[in-house]
Amino acid sequence: VQLQASGGGLVQAGGSLRLSCAASGNLFKIAAMGWYRQAPGKERELVARVTSGGSIEYADSVKGRFTISRDNAVHTLYLQMNSLISEDSAVYYCAADGDYLPTKYRWWGQGTEVTVSS
Repeated sequence: VQLQASGGGLVQAGGSLRLSCAASGNLFKIAAMGWYRQAPGKERELVARVTSGGSIEYADSVKGRFTISRDNAVHTLYLQMNSLISEDSAVYYCAADGDYLPTKYRWWGQGTEVTVSS
């Protein structure tokens, strides 16, 4: 499984961005997909994840502002980010795994950087 993330960039506080993660390879192996982020000097943290059954989970810090979605027809995971704040600045990674609710994701994309200016 290969994951290609895109859509990051520079945005003003209060603005929006949509991240995309295109999956390829043995797609039948994928059960869960998610977005993580890592800010400088901080640990990588879960932002949102979705299972093949449609169960969704968000970090408390992004609830009501971010929306994760998965389009299986084009094998792409999305993260719509609205009302961005400076604390959302980070490198965002998409991840996938064969488990329904993985504790660790097996496959990772290369990361796309989001910078929110205040």
